Amino acid sequence: MDLLIRNASLPNGRTGVDIAIAGGRINAVGVALAVVAEQEIDAGGNLVTPPFVDAHFHMDATLSYGLPRVNSSGTLLEGIALWGELKPKLTQEALVARAMQYCDWAVARGLLAIRSHVDICDDRLLAVEALLHVKRRVAPYLDLQLVAFPQDGLLRSPNAFANLKRAIAMGVDVVGGIPHFERTMAEGAESIKLLCELAAEKGLRVDMHCDESDDPMSRHIETLAFHTRRLGLHGLVAGSHLTSMHSMDNYYVSKLLPLIYEAGVAAIANPLINITLQGRHDTYPKRRGMTRVPELLAAGIEVAFGHDCVMDPWYSLGSGDMLEVAHMGLHVAQMTGQEAMHACFMAVTETPARILGLGGYGLTPGCNADLVVLDAGCTVEAIRLRAGRRYVIRRGKVISQSPAAQATLSLPGRPAALDFRLHAA
Repeated sequence: MDLLIRNASLPNGRTGVDIAIAGGRINAVGVALAVVAEQEIDAGGNLVTPPFVDAHFHMDATLSYGLPRVNSSGTLLEGIALWGELKPKLTQEALVARAMQYCDWAVARGLLAIRSHVDICDDRLLAVEALLHVKRRVAPYLDLQLVAFPQDGLLRSPNAFANLKRAIAMGVDVVGGIPHFERTMAEGAESIKLLCELAAEKGLRVDMHCDESDDPMSRHIETLAFHTRRLGLHGLVAGSHLTSMHSMDNYYVSKLLPLIYEAGVAAIANPLINITLQGRHDTYPKRRGMTRVPELLAAGIEVAFGHDCVMDPWYSLGSGDMLEVAHMGLHVAQMTGQEAMHACFMAVTETPARILGLGGYGLTPGCNADLVVLDAGCTVEAIRLRAGRRYVIRRGKVISQSPAAQATLSLPGRPAALDFRLHAA
């Protein structure tokens, strides 16, 4: 064997588990495995999980905070306007450099798969070319899936549909959209029809920014579910944000949720950004804005959390930590029961892996040996502590590691070594 991890705790609650790895894949999982390996890691009862997955991100804008200026209102629309000002000044070199830096951060955080939307409304398609280049460079250690995203509206922006088709031909993986940003509700609905038909023709997945608004009458998710069923795209479509659902009346939502479930459409909430951008027009009470995560889960709908933005025109913070995303999602959705908190961990690991269609993801024999050893004993503790990543492993090779998080106290009558874990071995 190439690598053996001893005494691991798993996300499903199993403890004292060994994981044997050979040829870049998991070979065996069990208790006290009688194998010898070239390298051995004692997990010490810590949680071993498949890597974090970010189902919704904008890598073309990441680390551009302050360019050309800071978003003074903090609103979604000013962020879009700022991005529009920045686009003509973008260079491939700067786009690649910022994206590569972010990918380094991601690896150190155990984030080894990212779905990034890339704006195709610039006729030069500079960002598309840059991120396709980055995708190839990071492929040995990070899966980067790209979405052709018409930021300025598929029908509202003159060349957007032609540019989107060009981006797909260049190798972009997923069809994106933004129906609520079209000029009218009718044009928003038409854009969904056109984009879903293109995806069905090309055999591609769909991920649309959908109803990122506080307007309860923004109901494009209903149209997305309809065309998903009409075209047989079950399991291939995601609606991102869905924040208008936060403001919809309960009767309409009681009709909507079964439609989403029947169509097999997944939901992607973005807790850090939704709680920051939504409700900006409210005085008090002020809406939280994030979509109805507990209700979506109860309806059997797949729900993932995305980071969305890091240091860009929409959000001034972030570091690629999906545990921070899960932590915020837990609070905003008031998911404080044990099962609910565990679901928040799944929303940044296994669930987005399914939404992205990642092959070989998991902890069973035959899966890719892509793993993260966390400085925590269980999924809930990992979220509570935003646990450190002791080891990040890609195809059986350690590609990042960090020491355990401990402090040394000098307090009379108290232990010198302080460990924040309650599940420490």
